[in-house]
Amino acid sequence: MKVALIHDWLTGMRGGEKCLECFCELFPDADLYTLLHAKGRCSDTIERMNIITSFIDRAPYKERCYRHMLPLFPVAIERFILKDYDLVLSSSHCVAKGVIPGPDVLHVSYVHSPMRYVWDMYGDYFGKDRVNFIMDKVISFFATYLRTWDVVSSARVDHFIANSNHVVRRIEKYYRREASVIYPPVDLDRFRISDTTDDYYLIVSALVSYKKVDLAIEAFNQLGLPLKIVGTGPNEAILRKMAGPTIEFLGWAQDDALSALYSRCKAFVFPGEEDFGITPLEAMASGRPVIAYAKGGALETVRGPEYGNPTGIFFREQTREALVAAIEQFEKNPALFKPDAIRRHASGWSRNRFKAEVAGTLEDLLKGQKTKDAGERSAYGRA
Repeated sequence: MKVALIHDWLTGMRGGEKCLECFCELFPDADLYTLLHAKGRCSDTIERMNIITSFIDRAPYKERCYRHMLPLFPVAIERFILKDYDLVLSSSHCVAKGVIPGPDVLHVSYVHSPMRYVWDMYGDYFGKDRVNFIMDKVISFFATYLRTWDVVSSARVDHFIANSNHVVRRIEKYYRREASVIYPPVDLDRFRISDTTDDYYLIVSALVSYKKVDLAIEAFNQLGLPLKIVGTGPNEAILRKMAGPTIEFLGWAQDDALSALYSRCKAFVFPGEEDFGITPLEAMASGRPVIAYAKGGALETVRGPEYGNPTGIFFREQTREALVAAIEQFEKNPALFKPDAIRRHASGWSRNRFKAEVAGTLEDLLKGQKTKDAGERSAYGRA
């Protein structure tokens, strides 16, 4: 069976790339198509694939400027020639699901998110408080074009798989399509429970507006508690200016260092709304509780104090006051959260589980495709 994998871009190892890595393990001989590839930024499993890139990859300063080329992404993804494959499996949070497969090719799209920049989070990226008058008009024009393309191109997908029920609802809303759910994987072997913990709280996040790291900084400035922030991004300079003396920026951490930070933190803080959110599960795989905003994917992974063996605490409003109250609630009774029980809860999202569910779903869909093709040939013969 000839397989093509499609991924938006390869510039680092985040949640989407962890899913792609499993796809590469399932189909090591597949061709991997992507808009651009920053060599050496992904795992060895991904880097070993036969990677085919678009004209975006040949642009000057591509790694720094590729996001500014967003209006060109649909053109770039549609130029890939995919007619000679049996299966196209796209891993999409932007345009990957918009490839044009051959008419007899089964296209299954694993969707991390519909294109959030132009749908429900448009204001977080391009609100009038973030761009000037002229750019507002230019961006709104291209956003309308991208929304139209996003909906039209969804018809090229035979079956959608979403990374959460939250994303299922968004696929139904924007594309008017159904989707099944397979939750993303956590590499349990990378994380461990520490014998001792330190006094700091932890955030692991890209430093962009919708992640709401600024909200956490405001809360920890008020409380005077130690907070370590792992990550970089365009808002880093602004966030550093906001931060008080108890807040430390660590940049991106390598796997071993990050695992140690997870395992020794007092609790993990997750202030944004995510489609799924892999970092809370990485924290829970380390036996650490999560303080999360009660919206999006966190509602599907974090278990609050109202249940036995809780794994975290929610705050219901995305405000400094609500986050402060949740942290104070946690500070009153941290012993409520049992590391072994928290890790057991996270084990339900293992890599083996993910790969088995994906393989089983694809096998069923391919069988269905063969049955459909055989039926059509039979009907044609009778005609």
